Amino acid sequence: MDDAPYVALPEDADRLLVVVAHPDDIEYGGSGAVARWTAQGREVVYLLVTRGEAGIDTLAPAECGPVREAEQRAAAAAVGVDVVEFLDHPDGLIEYSTALRRDIAAAIRRHRPELLVIGNHRETWPGGGLNTPDHVHSGRAAIDAARDAGNRWVFPGEGGAPWGGVRAVAVAASPYAGHAVDIGDTFDRAVASLAEHRAYLGALGGEMADPDTVLRAMAEQAGTRLPGARLATPFELIEL
Repeated sequence: MDDAPYVALPEDADRLLVVVAHPDDIEYGGSGAVARWTAQGREVVYLLVTRGEAGIDTLAPAECGPVREAEQRAAAAAVGVDVVEFLDHPDGLIEYSTALRRDIAAAIRRHRPELLVIGNHRETWPGGGLNTPDHVHSGRAAIDAARDAGNRWVFPGEGGAPWGGVRAVAVAASPYAGHAVDIGDTFDRAVASLAEHRAYLGALGGEMADPDTVLRAMAEQAGTRLPGARLATPFELIEL
């Protein structure tokens, strides 16, 4: 297991766009960093590929989608994010496609981020375990859309003028993380953010349904590898 020290993630982006597959994805490990960035005055927008309508076994999608959307908006507000958008691709059935790249590229052109933050798009999770197609496909499409957004001949007219200002992609929960963000001052807000997913956590059960327990374990582990930090959240940084 790689235990090399993490490098502090650069904090030179004034505008950030978070693109994840489902409600709760950024809350499991990434929202402490978001809270830090918004506290610094940075603009952060959330883009959800789905509404998470297939995420609760005891709720039919038509009922579940609005519940999870509301919980995601509350979770975002807890870390200072006011703008939350949904693309309405089908939960559990996200495909890597030109249509998904187009939708994300249009959002990038609208919001003009300098840093794109995505969920883990790698085949596995840290420590092993297969990732899901939704995460893999949405993350890969987001990376490609960052390049598409800057090309005036790709998806012309979608989202506005071309934007080639995305300098890097920060991948949360990646098995290839080499950077991290100190969240010692914002950990409590990360816990509060995940706790807003009440219906989802209630259906999930077990340790993963206890926000403080699961987030603290991850943050403490990452904190041991970021010099000067006690609690941290790791990222893989991909330069564009």
